[in-house]
Amino acid sequence: MSKWIAPDLKGKVAVVTGGSRGIGKGIAEGLGECGATVYITGRSESDPAAPTPLTVQATAANVTALGGEGIACKVDHNVDTEVKALFDQVDRDHGRLDILVNNVYQIPTPPALSGGFWEHPVSVWDDQCGVGLRGYYVASVLGAPLMVRQKSGLIVNISSRGGLGYVYSASYGVGKAGVNRMAEDMAIELKDYNCAALSLSPSKVKTEFILEMVEQGKMQIDPELAQSVQFSGRCIAALAADPDIMSRSGGIYTVNEIADSYAVIDPDRE
Repeated sequence: MSKWIAPDLKGKVAVVTGGSRGIGKGIAEGLGECGATVYITGRSESDPAAPTPLTVQATAANVTALGGEGIACKVDHNVDTEVKALFDQVDRDHGRLDILVNNVYQIPTPPALSGGFWEHPVSVWDDQCGVGLRGYYVASVLGAPLMVRQKSGLIVNISSRGGLGYVYSASYGVGKAGVNRMAEDMAIELKDYNCAALSLSPSKVKTEFILEMVEQGKMQIDPELAQSVQFSGRCIAALAADPDIMSRSGGIYTVNEIADSYAVIDPDRE
């Protein structure tokens, strides 16, 4: 089987929001595999000496074990002051920010997977368009000044096919379409500062949530086609290492498109 050759991101500083589980966890690990320093945010935390799975400390430990430096940060992305404190810490510790991955998301309880929008509680909007859209904007507002100052950097908004067509619910689609448009417009405003912004959509991914839904019979995935969570991280690492990344700024891409462009291999396929 083919073996992926990881790009060298040593010395690069990244922030991955919502990194205690799911795609965010895999993205942090994918960047750590390439030697990056990765700040991982989330609300679930545990003792760093004996981290509990699905906490920011557990992800940070995995990032470090893979060859990077993982830094766990308890952050509620509904609280702007906590987000500001995060980027203040990044600036104090490193004086730079090279990669910001906006991934944080609140799955509604119960998940809005079917039915009419009028049948869902209004709180579904707050979950899917609150932290899942506004949270991206706030993190970008607070992280971009570090990139603008150094005249380099990459912002990646994690989206989904729901940004281009109907998936699950109306509120879900609005949130993901907003994520895409945000990347497009931020790219325009960042262009003169040599900073890139783009939107990246994984396909069906073997996250804890998806696997639970499959087990309950509420979803189906093809195990031969489903992506590992770390696959997205490897693709972002490849983008971050591309000296011509500005040519991709403002684009809306799928993980498979990026993987094909940079010959990225899913760890589950090696």
